[in-house]
Amino acid sequence: MDTSRPASSVSFSEALRFWLRLGFISFGGPAGQIAIMHRELVEQRHWISEKRFLHALNYCMLLPGPEAQQLATYIGWLMHRTWGGIVAGTLFVLPSLFILIALSWAYVAFGNVPWVAGLFYGIKPAVAAIVLQAVQRIGSKALKTPTHAPVLWAIALLSFVAIAFLKIPFPWVVLGAALTGWIGSRVAPAQFASGGGHGAGLASSHPALIGDDTPTPPHARFNKKRLAQVLAAGALLWLLPMAALLAWQDWDVSQANTLAQMGWFFTKAALLTFGGAYAVLPYVYQGAVEHFHWLTGPQMIDGLALGETTPGPLIMVVAFVGFLGGWTKQVLGPDSLFLGAALAAMVVTWFTFLPSFIFILAGGPLVESTHGKAHFTAPLVAITAAVVGVIASLALFFIAHIALPTLGNGQNHSNIDWMALALAAAAAVALLRFKVGVIPVITASALAGLALRLGGLT
Repeated sequence: MDTSRPASSVSFSEALRFWLRLGFISFGGPAGQIAIMHRELVEQRHWISEKRFLHALNYCMLLPGPEAQQLATYIGWLMHRTWGGIVAGTLFVLPSLFILIALSWAYVAFGNVPWVAGLFYGIKPAVAAIVLQAVQRIGSKALKTPTHAPVLWAIALLSFVAIAFLKIPFPWVVLGAALTGWIGSRVAPAQFASGGGHGAGLASSHPALIGDDTPTPPHARFNKKRLAQVLAAGALLWLLPMAALLAWQDWDVSQANTLAQMGWFFTKAALLTFGGAYAVLPYVYQGAVEHFHWLTGPQMIDGLALGETTPGPLIMVVAFVGFLGGWTKQVLGPDSLFLGAALAAMVVTWFTFLPSFIFILAGGPLVESTHGKAHFTAPLVAITAAVVGVIASLALFFIAHIALPTLGNGQNHSNIDWMALALAAAAAVALLRFKVGVIPVITASALAGLALRLGGLT
């Protein structure tokens, strides 16, 4: 697209087309998705400035729920009011939902297929490379130079060690970073001045639609009446579907209550997703596998693999859980297995993501009122530095996962999957050195994985 034209000419329909496209290319988990949005919205389209992007991201990192989807919702809301946020957040999830329903049906109908396994074998190294790219992109913008902001680099390093090696829960890492920023804003405020990363100001020749000094639009200003309306609407959007499920299927009947149980269980799960999907997966596993018996443990692992290699937030694995639960429990009877399973996947998705929309639409005006205020932005700058370390730990996790796919079973160096590491290295070079797009890299990696698997080389 022509990035030289004024960003203010972006229409709702153009934004809608972008959010739909993003829903189909948002691979790589939250790190990869944030990197894609940063490249598209800040560097290429200039719809939002660096500072405003990171300000929104930091708020989303504090919330339970998928931060990348919430970030899309926030930016869509800031650009085009409530419907802009709803469209952006919904289209971020919808393609993934339909893809997972189709893949889940293929999974239960046909089981493991060699060519599918081959595609997945190639995609996983590409995902690891995308996360590495996110470390470079976000880190180069957020950390400044080590000599100018050593505290931010120290926060990033400590966060990496805390997550990767000490296994400290993500919320504690965020809290520690925020506290460091709050204290630092009083002791060494220059260390926590926002927007000074490498390349800051590169977008100055292309004014952003939402720039550093752009006044908060009227719809994004805090208003008690509007806050009450958003909370009331959110409550109704939860209560009415739940009441319908309870009225339609008696809660006391063990088989017929599955959909209502799913709604209630995944509402609780949505409020526990601090730190991303990996933080809440043990809770989902315990409930879905051990308590409700919607699926088995091996099926849950397979669902996670599908979630990692499809667009959309990783927490979309809950759609797979819902589909298999609806299929297993025959929620619409034995003659409508697919329809019942698809309905269960949609119910699970609704109750999982509804809180995210409420958090953004209700809390966004409060966050906008803090833009440029050092006592609030300094903790968020520190959180951004911590996020760089967290993303780096995720990259390490993915690289270890593809290098030693059966990690924990006593491998030594002879068990290392050198072919997968070679694919990851090639994808990283393509992304970082030659600036190849995410979709071509994923496609090429998937085809390479298929060729290697069918050729018996892996």
